[in-house]
Amino acid sequence: MTPQELENLAHLRRARDYIDREFARPLDVPAMAQRALMSAAHFSRQFKAAYGETPYSYLMTRRIERAMTLLRAGMSVTDACMTVGSTSLGSFSSRFTELVGETPSAYRAREHAALDAMPTRMAMLVSRPSRIREVDDTAAA
Repeated sequence: MTPQELENLAHLRRARDYIDREFARPLDVPAMAQRALMSAAHFSRQFKAAYGETPYSYLMTRRIERAMTLLRAGMSVTDACMTVGSTSLGSFSSRFTELVGETPSAYRAREHAALDAMPTRMAMLVSRPSRIREVDDTAAA
């Protein structure tokens, strides 16, 4: 890797870390790009090349991942939606269903004893929603 590519990757990591920390706040691509010291369009292209999904998609995946934890703990779907920074219950439910494969209400009602028995890091890895996994599953079919 060239020094410029390494520097760009460091900037992208800074932006990704920002998304991970501030996922519940109102975030848009220009704000994320500012953290990476890039224009919004360049940032979006570079982020997708580095991480396999767009910045907004990554943000929504983090929000859904956190919502899954809250729903397993018994929080209502509406409260989980608002807690993770989503402003539209309909959009949140649609995105949740797309990533997880079931509605937030169905996920909340389902038994999660196996995940609860796992160490936290392992439970996070096993239950993490991923668009990349969806593409891999589609390609394998």
